[in-house]
Amino acid sequence: MNTLNVNLDLIKKYNVPGPRYTSYPPATHFTEDVKLDALRPLIVANNTGERDLSLYFHLPFCYSLCWYCGCTTVITTKQSASGSYLDYIEKELAMMKQFLNPRRKVVQFHFGGGSPTFLTPDEIRRLGEMIHSNFNVSPDVEASVEVDPRRLTQEHVKAFQDIGVNRASLGVQDNNPEVQKAVHRIQPFEMTAQVTGWLRDCGFKSLNIDLIYGLPFQTPETFNKTLTEILSLNPDRFAVFNYAHVPWIKPHQRLLKDEMLPSPEVKMDLLKLTIERLTSVGYVYIGMDHFAKSTDELAVAQRQKTLQRNFQGYSTHGGADIYAFGMSSISQADGIYWQNEKELPDYYRAVDAGQMPVHKAYIMTDDDKIRRQTIMRLMCDLGLDYPAMSQKLGINFTDYFATELASLNDLEDDGLLQRTAQGLTVTDLGRLLVRNIAMRFDAYLAQEKERRYSRTI
Repeated sequence: MNTLNVNLDLIKKYNVPGPRYTSYPPATHFTEDVKLDALRPLIVANNTGERDLSLYFHLPFCYSLCWYCGCTTVITTKQSASGSYLDYIEKELAMMKQFLNPRRKVVQFHFGGGSPTFLTPDEIRRLGEMIHSNFNVSPDVEASVEVDPRRLTQEHVKAFQDIGVNRASLGVQDNNPEVQKAVHRIQPFEMTAQVTGWLRDCGFKSLNIDLIYGLPFQTPETFNKTLTEILSLNPDRFAVFNYAHVPWIKPHQRLLKDEMLPSPEVKMDLLKLTIERLTSVGYVYIGMDHFAKSTDELAVAQRQKTLQRNFQGYSTHGGADIYAFGMSSISQADGIYWQNEKELPDYYRAVDAGQMPVHKAYIMTDDDKIRRQTIMRLMCDLGLDYPAMSQKLGINFTDYFATELASLNDLEDDGLLQRTAQGLTVTDLGRLLVRNIAMRFDAYLAQEKERRYSRTI
């Protein structure tokens, strides 16, 4: 992609609340009404096959709270907390193992949080042993970890290397000292650069940097300096997130007063700057928040139309079921989602009782499955091939979605997509607003009564 020029007027027009579609239906539709007795047979039946597996481990602990954070975390300075937590992960793995077909191959695993780097090096190795002893791990597994450079040591990096982790995502958000102080996260650029060097010295083959726009006191000038500094580290990928200010969900965000936050106009300028700056130096705008070098697996998968989307964002491993462990983690198998208990005491209580620690779940309808595939392909392929979708889904695509397709006229008029009788293609501008396009295929949005989602930009 050449440099993408951003039309701020259109961005403002479409900047409305909407799902991120890491699942369909979104996790807001998961319910406690699905009981374990109904869920367990579905999980057992799913494991009779040999579909690949993707594992996720939620490691929730952080030493301190970043005030912008929207993640499910446990704030503590007690190092012993992570060792106790691994005891419960081990018990949960033992419960799930009884359902697993041992021939199923793990092609991907990911450590998220919280801060996975809260674990000590020995605890990291212990977790790695649990994975390799309970699962059939592929020799070329894609293994990734979310890294907090603060308090990280070379011993941590070496421990992750020892258990097969080969990708890292570094939380940075912004290098500006005033912004860092405002959000309660002090992390000098020199610290990020040092950790980047350690990861590369240990042979990590992919490095992602997380940034956030819309934080307190950010300006285009200061954020441009952050971009310049981070580009000097030559990351393979960027994830540049819109700060989701949802104090009605995350009360600690009330610490970030409205007068501290950039105006909507400045926020749009930050987005425009980011996209134009990164695409001008060769990064491909994958869509939504993600950028990658043209040689990166994400960009290659998008060109080959094999890119997928799941609870970790964009992924190159389609067709793999996601089995997730730890509090609040979300699993996804064929036609079902289930989420673990979201509070640590509840998670511990369920595991101690020998029960799957499920808090909420969702069993997809046939219509859900059709719409999930449609939204997935739209967000990953940046287009829809109507005949191919008809064949894939076993329907007449244009008849099934006649109402939805007829609703796209305004999006086409505004240059977000182009249509022919055979399909539609998302334009470069439309990549910015692909969530808005996907929302036209969502059967549930018209029924939404609560303020559940952050804005799309």
